[in-house]
Parts: sequence; structure tokens; C-alpha cells
Amino acid sequence: MKSTPWSVGELAERFGLATHVLRHWEDMGLLAPERDGAGRRRYGEADAYRVAVIVASKAAGMSLEKIRALVDSSARARHRILEAHLADIDERMVALERSRRMARHALECEAHDISMCPNFRANVADIVTGARVGMSLPGPPRGHAHPAS
Repeated sequence: MKSTPWSVGELAERFGLATHVLRHWEDMGLLAPERDGAGRRRYGEADAYRVAVIVASKAAGMSLEKIRALVDSSARARHRILEAHLADIDERMVALERSRRMARHALECEAHDISMCPNFRANVADIVTGARVGMSLPGPPRGHAHPAS
């Protein structure tokens, strides 16, 4: 890693970001780069790691407000934020698994209108009946046959 400070453009390029993104994160209180004699932002190694944490956290679905609290809060507050985030990840994983089952079934299903297929419908029956989305039904059995509609 470069030992001399990076300019805003150099650090942004390193992460594939636009420079305005780093400036916005600074405005949000996520970054606090040092300034040189001319007032230009100078980012060090600690800033680069902080940007990496922000990028990874955003990719995991965290809002900038949550990320700010995550990196700037006490351990107790951080644990609350992370527990809520893990619960959110678990819910999204259930939704992704449902989507995977539906896509796999749709690839193999011979029904003309996939939404009319009883096995495809089983994947969303809980939503239709108003049950929680996280309470998904088991996937359709493999090797079933459908009449072409």
C-alpha cells in the first residue's frame, strides 16, 4: 500500500469511486481526511481502510447512517446495529433462496403460464395468504410433470 498520502482523485480511483462520493462520505461524517497546506484532502492508510469498510458495508446493504454508527459508536451500540443487520441479512437470504428455487423451477417447468403452475405457486403461497415472507414453504419436488397450458 502506498505510504504517502493519496489525493481525493487517487483514493477514489483506487476504489473505483467518483470523487464526489468520497466528498459526500466526508460530509456525512464517515471520513475526516487531513488537509495539506493548500487545504487539499490527503488520505492516509487508515482512511483507505475506512473506505474499504464503507464499500464492503454498503455492498452488504447497510445505509450510510448505519455505517457511521458502526464505525463511530461504542461497542454496545455497534452490537445493536450489527444484530439488526444480521437479522436483515438472514431475511434477505431467505428471500434469495426463495428466488433461487423459483428460478430453478421455472427453468424446468413446462407450464405455459408459470404463475399458474401449482408447484411454482407453492413458493409464494405464504405471501398470498399474508404470512411473513420469511416463512417460506419447501421447494417443489424434483421431476414433476406439468401439462403445457
